[in-house]
Amino acid sequence: MISITRRIDHFLSRSHTICTATLVATLLVAATPTNGQSLENASGKIGSGDFVVGPEYSIDPDLTDRGNPKGKSFEFKMRLADSKIFRGDDLTLDPKKKVRTHRRIFVYVPAEYRDGTPAPFVVMHDGPNRMDLVRNALDNLTIADDPARRLPAFVVIAVENGGDDSYGSQRGLEYDTMSDRLARFIHEEVLPAIANHADIKKTFPKFALTQDPWGRAAMGCSSGGAAALTMGWFRPDLFRRLITYSGTFVDQQDHDAPEEADYPLGAWEYHSGMKLIENSEKKPLRIFTHVAENDLRHQDSEETYHNWVMANRRTAAALKAKGYDYRFVFSRASKHCERKVFEATLADTLVWMWQDYEPK
Repeated sequence: MISITRRIDHFLSRSHTICTATLVATLLVAATPTNGQSLENASGKIGSGDFVVGPEYSIDPDLTDRGNPKGKSFEFKMRLADSKIFRGDDLTLDPKKKVRTHRRIFVYVPAEYRDGTPAPFVVMHDGPNRMDLVRNALDNLTIADDPARRLPAFVVIAVENGGDDSYGSQRGLEYDTMSDRLARFIHEEVLPAIANHADIKKTFPKFALTQDPWGRAAMGCSSGGAAALTMGWFRPDLFRRLITYSGTFVDQQDHDAPEEADYPLGAWEYHSGMKLIENSEKKPLRIFTHVAENDLRHQDSEETYHNWVMANRRTAAALKAKGYDYRFVFSRASKHCERKVFEATLADTLVWMWQDYEPK
């Protein structure tokens, strides 16, 4: 289990210097050992708020294979040309960047799922990345003795991106665009394909996915993390539990996208510029965010709109100021989307994310 070194009750002031237009951002922290235990709140549950982890990391035993009963895994492909939303022919795409003809969909139904029960689920972007850790968490924690650490038997849906990265790419279009397009794609195309898949229906004749937005989560890292927040932000009626690691809350939206008219700085607008989080009506969302000490472009000036550490700290501060149910983790001695951070924190993240979930 990860050693959470200190809860930050208040963000310390940013220490920065400016030299030839470069801002060096640092996070000042103090270490308080916790004897290898997760930091919990007074109720004994994994706490909300701001936390620091590291610099030492070890895998949480709950994310290892303990030999518990395994669920069922399924895999199939969806052809991009059949999509009404992401066909792979958007006018913003750079012809030099590869677009997949098919995207793979990975589904894991945990052993504790009972056929006929509308299953909660998490959509994982850039699938199947990190899916192994979530599977192990389900195998171990759906049968946990401690009710405060027990996970509901949610289904894992890992969706492969459309190909390539950054401006002009299909992945960038799907993940970095400030709109409800990705949420609609998942809801209108991916979920029905899963619910009606022959192999899944053969194994679970009464298989169903919940329509309750509090039973629907999204998760990702980097642009996939920004995509998770964007799904819930634009469609809180569909997705309300959001997990973002090293979120790309920077100006990564394609500059030719029609959404530029409303959100000219892309996901940077969540926390700066328009300050969407603080200036919009509070939405029914539960949000986990994370950033690494040495995350992408952590020494960039604000004027680049591309400093990941600055962006994620500001996002967390905005969530706190607005009164959101949130958890922010700053990982020391770590880089962008490093596996060691997932191995150390993901079990706690999932437990926190699904706390108080009541099936409908």
